[in-house]
Amino acid sequence: MEHVLHAAMQFPSIVLVVLLGLLAFYWLLVLIRVAPLDLFERDSLKEDHLASTLVSLGFAGVPAILALTIIVAISAVFTLTVELLILRWLPLGLIRIPVGVLVLWLSMVAASPIAASLCHGLHRGLHRYRPFTRRCLLGETVVVTERQGSGELAFAVIDNEPNSAVTLHSKEGALPLQGERRVLVKYLPSESAYRSVSEQDYLETRVHLNKLRLNRKKRHSAPYSTSH
Repeated sequence: MEHVLHAAMQFPSIVLVVLLGLLAFYWLLVLIRVAPLDLFERDSLKEDHLASTLVSLGFAGVPAILALTIIVAISAVFTLTVELLILRWLPLGLIRIPVGVLVLWLSMVAASPIAASLCHGLHRGLHRYRPFTRRCLLGETVVVTERQGSGELAFAVIDNEPNSAVTLHSKEGALPLQGERRVLVKYLPSESAYRSVSEQDYLETRVHLNKLRLNRKKRHSAPYSTSH
């Protein structure tokens, strides 16, 4: 136990231990209803923010704070294991800092798909509780079950969750078709309803945005030209 505690206090493990402590404190505030569960959520996936980034990584359907907690916890286990098995036996000196940063990054990369899988398994149970059925549903795929005449409302269920129910708000005359698969992209708090787009349009938009980000990175990393 002494070795584990000592390893947890070393860089890079200490970074994730501190983050876990902060997250645990935040969860305490959530439990006593001092802090909101959806602090990191936004009403739309349009802008680049933490919640939309997590959705793009496969964490749709759960609050960003829950996804972060699981990612950090799994990363901490990986980092602590590397520290105990490898790093503590090496005479790293100042090299520990760049090596530690690399270990942190690799731990996060390895933890993300595992955490996404765990969140995907959890969200069906979480959606039974109202705090987990608001903004954190953005990015979820739903299937349209009913249209409200020619008005602006339609009703849908979350994919593979037949007992769930969400209200879709669309422009007049542009209601989704019954049986159509849609992705929730905006929450309307005043109506407790969602804006949605077709699943195909959503996927195409994500591919387009990823290409734009990749091209932007390439331009920023390109060497400066010395010609005039």
